[in-house]
Amino acid sequence: MAHDGQDLSLDAPVVLEDLLSLTAAAVGPAEAVLEQAKAALRDRVVVEGRVSGAAVEAHQTACHGLAWMATYVEALRQMQNWAKRLESQGSFGEVEQLILQIAFGEYLHHIAGGIPMNQSEFVRLADLGLGWDALSGFQAAEVQTLMARGNSQGARTRLVELMQERSAEITVGKSGLDDELEMIREQFRRFSVEKVEPHAHDWHLKDELIPMEVIEELAEMGVFGLTIPEEFGGFGLSKASMCVVSEELSRGYIGVGSLGTRSEIAAELIIAGGTQEQKENWLPKLASAEILPTAVFTEPNTGSDLGALRTRAVKDENGDYRITGNKTWITHAARTHVMTLLARTDPDSKDHRGLSMFLAEKTPGTDEAPFPTDGMTGGEIEVLGYRGMKEYELGFDNFHVKGENLLGGEEGKGFKQLMETFESARIQTAARAVGVAQSALDIAMRYAIDRKQFGKSLIEFPRVSGKLAMMAVEIMVARQLTYFSAWEKDNARRCDLEAGMAKLLGARVAWAAADNGLQIHGGNGFALEYSISRVLCDARILNIFEGAAEIQAQVIARRLLA
Repeated sequence: MAHDGQDLSLDAPVVLEDLLSLTAAAVGPAEAVLEQAKAALRDRVVVEGRVSGAAVEAHQTACHGLAWMATYVEALRQMQNWAKRLESQGSFGEVEQLILQIAFGEYLHHIAGGIPMNQSEFVRLADLGLGWDALSGFQAAEVQTLMARGNSQGARTRLVELMQERSAEITVGKSGLDDELEMIREQFRRFSVEKVEPHAHDWHLKDELIPMEVIEELAEMGVFGLTIPEEFGGFGLSKASMCVVSEELSRGYIGVGSLGTRSEIAAELIIAGGTQEQKENWLPKLASAEILPTAVFTEPNTGSDLGALRTRAVKDENGDYRITGNKTWITHAARTHVMTLLARTDPDSKDHRGLSMFLAEKTPGTDEAPFPTDGMTGGEIEVLGYRGMKEYELGFDNFHVKGENLLGGEEGKGFKQLMETFESARIQTAARAVGVAQSALDIAMRYAIDRKQFGKSLIEFPRVSGKLAMMAVEIMVARQLTYFSAWEKDNARRCDLEAGMAKLLGARVAWAAADNGLQIHGGNGFALEYSISRVLCDARILNIFEGAAEIQAQVIARRLLA
């Protein structure tokens, strides 16, 4: 595409003039392409007024591409909103301006030329049933300026220069959060630096559980009761606060950042679906970490297809239940006290309508006897990363669960109850992804400054500094999308779409940051002794758990096309 004679010389100003006007004018054309893509895909997948599952599957690449395009457009919207907030506060400085223009310059190019769903799968306009005429709005001078000069070598180099000058700042660019949330960030950043980062790599290499002392300190800091209402012993804070805490703890080590996820999921289940008695009994114990929970949903042959679960729960003559079946990929299973366990109570059902959720009590195990409770066995799954809580396969044989521990006191509600937790779980996972990506940037930046090659620091080479700049930019994009989904949740608005987008993009950003961080290390990055090798392994799981990227894109696409 022509660039209308724009000055592309190296002497042109690095920060674009009237930047916020340029980016504001670019959002509309991006939205227009998305609307055309939706219309084109509806023609393919809507049959007799309804989205056809078979048609969506037949056009899966296009539908998933639509999800990615919508994620990009929402990301640009939220970056624009972030910039406007900062400008109104007088905080829209050079770092923030560079992040904004690089983000717009890069993402507009992706929308026009191909959005990477991963390293080898790109969705292009033709895949979505669109021709070049769909980009008519991209001929606007503002869009052309951003595409030509937004993500320039000069902009990336200048951003990294500023990152070096301001290395003491917690984040690259202001987050846009209020002072209270930034105080929370500082508190948990200090904890990570002092109590987590010095030990994380050793825990990983030795495949050790995170020490109970760390869990006890986190409990004292309120991590496990962060969003539980005050009436049930929690702090009653926002999902935005949960994002900040998860982000900073995961920046230290994803295992520590994920400890709170167990309690978050269990508490969400009980708050949304539990009886008053169950709330009063379980929530204070979760909030104080008197009990540690684990989520027991997935089975060996079902994966993401939870409606096909086969583990069964049979009611006995006393009104209690006996659980029989197998589960897998159960995080932190050994030393926890209660399992949120999904099982089939209607043996004649073939889908999610026969599933029920239980608060299944168990005895915490030891290294010698990880699963001492009768009717329950388990074995560890050895994994590449995400090791601090360990993963397990579990077997249940006539395992006893009290009748009073049927969540909500009613059978057949388990799948619906679980669905109500997905928004929070995916927001939290997106925040963990931001933290992991930030960890990769921290480590790579230090190495690029310290490592000398050919008589100078690696960071002085443009392709090295360019990698660091793009890490910083995409971390802020993923961060703003995550905060937006949290704000929607805090304001009681449906946000499964936004949470899914945040998780989808955040996971890709974390993997890209870790991969590029390792590349900056060269051969040393491939050595186990270097912490970037751990971050790479930890980042990889983010594209799989809490909804694999393909499942996430499918869910987003169906919502968009409905």
